[in-house]
Amino acid sequence: MVNSFVRALRTPELRAKILFTLGLIAIYRLGVFVPTPGFEYTNVMICADQSMTGQGASVMGMVNMFSGGALMQLSIFSLGVMPYITASIIVQLLRVVIPRFEALHKEGQAGTAKLTQYTRYLTIGLAVLQSTTIITLVRSGNFFVGCALELVPDQSIPTLLLMVLTMTVGTVLIMWMGEMITERGIGNGMSLMIFVSIAAAFPAAMGQIYATQGWLTFSLVILVSLIVMIGVVFVEQSQRRIPVQYAKRMVGRRMYGGTSTYIPIKVNQAGVIPVIFAASILALPQMAASFGDPNAQWVQWINEHLIMGFSFSWIYALVYVGLIIFFAFFYVSITFNAEEIADNMKKYGGFVPNVRAGKPTERYLTYVINRIQTAGAIYLAVISLIPLFALVYLGASQDFPLGGASLLIIIGVGLDTVKQIDAKLQQHHYEGILR
Repeated sequence: MVNSFVRALRTPELRAKILFTLGLIAIYRLGVFVPTPGFEYTNVMICADQSMTGQGASVMGMVNMFSGGALMQLSIFSLGVMPYITASIIVQLLRVVIPRFEALHKEGQAGTAKLTQYTRYLTIGLAVLQSTTIITLVRSGNFFVGCALELVPDQSIPTLLLMVLTMTVGTVLIMWMGEMITERGIGNGMSLMIFVSIAAAFPAAMGQIYATQGWLTFSLVILVSLIVMIGVVFVEQSQRRIPVQYAKRMVGRRMYGGTSTYIPIKVNQAGVIPVIFAASILALPQMAASFGDPNAQWVQWINEHLIMGFSFSWIYALVYVGLIIFFAFFYVSITFNAEEIADNMKKYGGFVPNVRAGKPTERYLTYVINRIQTAGAIYLAVISLIPLFALVYLGASQDFPLGGASLLIIIGVGLDTVKQIDAKLQQHHYEGILR
């Protein structure tokens, strides 16, 4: 790997892409520490240090993790990439209910460009909504629970509008930098920004474990983390290959077909989406409880059983696992269209050996994907429970990075980026022959 990295830096084109990517990432990390105008930054940092909200498994904690800690600092990049991720998921899900979106998806590059434009507009709308919500929570004192310091000295309308505008423009700037990295750099821009944000939390999380638990527990966590990472890499790379053969056919005077290929089905076909959906749903009771009477019975029940703080709740864990499994099957049922795949295979003369074309092929593909996704959903649930146990039994920080969505994203993005660099190196190696 070291040799490949040295070769990449010696390749002028690839070196320029890598330096361009690193430059934009540096700008992104710098913006994390630039405060939003209108907040009393000194008081914000004091409240962030004193905050004991237990938001590690909520949407607020996930946004803070994906923004590299920018949310708790209320910086110009407080929202991070979450508005863009949410908008992308919404547009993808709307293909099921809006025929126009499905038609655009099938139009190829032109349709994809139009869907991307819709995603950008929706991102701006979500950024305005989320920034307004955050500012409202800060003003009401529900953002940093237990902190009575004044965080917004000037609460005039122009100041509040400036704060919303600043956070929204910060999100737009992140979206633009991500697209520039994808177009001119190496890897997927948005994914790399999430990767960097999560990786930035590693030193603090591991340092907290070392400071509170000592060398023995720290070494044990490192060992277990390596084992978990090896297992995650193995599962993420695992796939079931369904063989497909194409019959020979004459088109004019030329013979087509007669080839063999396969349909790759990953064990974790849904990726990290079910974990994000499950955390979003579980955040709704927490949000409702934050606006209710603290002495009310239903608020106390939610705080005790459906909010993961510093006491482990089996009800929370079971609901969390159930939601992850449900959304894993739900998302795969939307993204993996067995009927469309079977129809395309039949249209071009393809078939699965020993399976008739048409409906039998559709039923066979559905059967295979359901069996594989069962293992994938259980795997997601187990990985997602790691931060919960670490939060309670190790005294880890609320955005513990060695589990759940963070670990899946880090390994997935890392593997994808390495593959792209390797592909660029192979292209450069054979450049003289291709010319």
